[in-house]
Amino acid sequence: MTLLVRLAMVAALAVTAFAARPALAWGDYGHRVIAQIAEANVSPKVRARIRALLAQEKQLATPECPLRTIEDASVWADCIRRDDLRWGYTAPWHYVNIDICKPFDIRANCPNGSCVPAQVTRNEALLADRKLPTHVRLEALAFLLHTVGDMHQPMHAGDRGDLGGNRVSAAYGIVEGRMNLHRLWDGPIAERAITQGLPLVRAYSAEERAAVTGGTVEAWAQQAWELSRDVAYPTAQHGPACGPALGKDERARHSDADIEALIPVVRTQVMRAGLRLAAALERALG
Repeated sequence: MTLLVRLAMVAALAVTAFAARPALAWGDYGHRVIAQIAEANVSPKVRARIRALLAQEKQLATPECPLRTIEDASVWADCIRRDDLRWGYTAPWHYVNIDICKPFDIRANCPNGSCVPAQVTRNEALLADRKLPTHVRLEALAFLLHTVGDMHQPMHAGDRGDLGGNRVSAAYGIVEGRMNLHRLWDGPIAERAITQGLPLVRAYSAEERAAVTGGTVEAWAQQAWELSRDVAYPTAQHGPACGPALGKDERARHSDADIEALIPVVRTQVMRAGLRLAAALERALG
């Protein structure tokens, strides 16, 4: 077998593996940045308590999905989904998918608490309960770090009967490939937004934090849903949110101008997620 043939086989396997992976909200990079923002905006006492919980990672027995740092923990909930036998029941915890053409209603779309807003509330409460065993609180910490990020990704809130854009083919500028609308928001647009402009990871002032951390978890979820309705779907369809949906053979094409217009929206959502996560960690561990 020649070297060129071997390289072609490796490349083909890599493409297949990538295409088979489920969409991950904000991608690993976005989740890690949200966790970094949170870590930069909690008190030293809370940072120490987070580190103490993460030091017990062996109790969760997920060696392929480490919890060594707050960044690791922020993507743990996506990592463990590969083990469907043990963790498959957690899949609905990453989204809520409310029809953008109907009134906003979490309860009708969250059976038995299996949706992202309910899990944000649940895991903050579990983390705050010092009477619970360490492994329960560590699991709650990891899910809280992840689900707050998920909840702020508009395509994890809004839906047009397309699994939050997962069934809509998309193009990022001239890049087409095996891309869908959901993955577009998770990866390329998020990565470009986070790396463009002033750093998002920093210590924010009390006034900046107060401006975004008020309100309820349900209100934060509705805010993301409204962005899917008012921004994500109209941009993808180049028309009204509830106008004609893209057909099976059509792509949601995003020009460079479209992408530039989305960048401030994504940056704001990542910042909100980081600061709201910091506030939740302070309430639970402070």
